[in-house]
Amino acid sequence: MQRMEQVSEFKEKLVAVNRVTKVVKGGRNFRFAALLVVGDEKGRVGVGIGKAAEISEAIRKGVEDAKKHLVTVPLVGTSIPHDAIGYFGTGKVVLMPAPEGTGVIAGGAARAVLELAGVKDIRTKSYGTNNRINMVKATIEGLRHLRSAEQVAKLRGKTVEEILG
Repeated sequence: MQRMEQVSEFKEKLVAVNRVTKVVKGGRNFRFAALLVVGDEKGRVGVGIGKAAEISEAIRKGVEDAKKHLVTVPLVGTSIPHDAIGYFGTGKVVLMPAPEGTGVIAGGAARAVLELAGVKDIRTKSYGTNNRINMVKATIEGLRHLRSAEQVAKLRGKTVEEILG
């Protein structure tokens, strides 16, 4: 019963499936690695990788992994509160807030993360690598660094008005 609630709460997006071959005495062994993004489109998003001998099993494992690693993204209207840069490996993703109506201007891997996070208007630029796993993880890292005005005010022990000027 509880599992049905979990499925309806999050949307899943398969970003990449990687086929890995191992040559053994009897021939070739194929295994699959699936990169998945899950999100509720309300500010929570997670990324997971599942590996298995069958694609469907790898996807299931990826979804489980993604739900264990959820990140909460502060949203201001339909965009993010400020610029952020996420790094992972040689990948670098620059996230920039955009005015309403801009849409999600992002490459394929970063787009999946941002759409499932619930961000409607954002500009991004990726540098360094086009490896999907590194791009997705760099995007998540960038979103993890975001802070809302309320969070900053609480950290500094001030009111939101004092911080915003």
